Amino acid sequence: MTSEINGVRMYFELRGTGEPLLLLHGFSGTSQDWKSLPSEWTTDFQLIVPDLRGHGRSATLSKPFRFDDAAQDMLALLDHLEIKSCSGLGISGGGNVLLHVATRQPERVKAMVLVSATPYFPAQARSIMRQYADNLPEAQWEVLRRNHPGGDEQIKAILASTTSFADSYDDLTFTPPHLATIQARTLIVQGDRDPFYPVELSLEMARAIPRSSLWIVPNCGHGPVFGEPWPEFVKTAHSFLREP
Repeated sequence: MTSEINGVRMYFELRGTGEPLLLLHGFSGTSQDWKSLPSEWTTDFQLIVPDLRGHGRSATLSKPFRFDDAAQDMLALLDHLEIKSCSGLGISGGGNVLLHVATRQPERVKAMVLVSATPYFPAQARSIMRQYADNLPEAQWEVLRRNHPGGDEQIKAILASTTSFADSYDDLTFTPPHLATIQARTLIVQGDRDPFYPVELSLEMARAIPRSSLWIVPNCGHGPVFGEPWPEFVKTAHSFLREP
């Protein structure tokens, strides 16, 4: 369904029954990235699956994407659905959004799984971001066109935001004292060969977030749960999120 949320036209899906679970895709992804979750997820959880602002079937960005704006969207979506608290699972940019949600309103998030999230952008990520749009291969353009019905205009707005991340210093600024305010049980997942974020950043988050666990996936880069690791990740994340 599509609704006006926080002043933005947002597409979202509700699937299943059970405890509310917010699923947040990565930057340039869409809600459809979660389609391969097994059926027991819709038995055990009520899945709340949005297209983040500017992505998928949500409205094209009118200004550069900011993770704190997207977090305000998610809190407004939970209010719209009359959900007082939920758990969350976010990959990459979706994980960054969850960090904002869990620090803005700690009582709203019971548990969360953060995959390839970061407390701030390190220099190596900024270097990649500055060149990302110019170096995107045509095959990746075709993937984006399949997933974003707004076409090249929508995709260019997303890519422009990627470039703006390189010079953004006031969006992701999570210090250890800030992270220490998170109340949610938190599982942090990162590949040991992530070109964007060194493992040390996940260690920093794990040390700061009071009830956190850390899973470093060997021989994997950014988004280390796709492909061969997917079945193990799905099993581990499902078990973690179902804990009382």
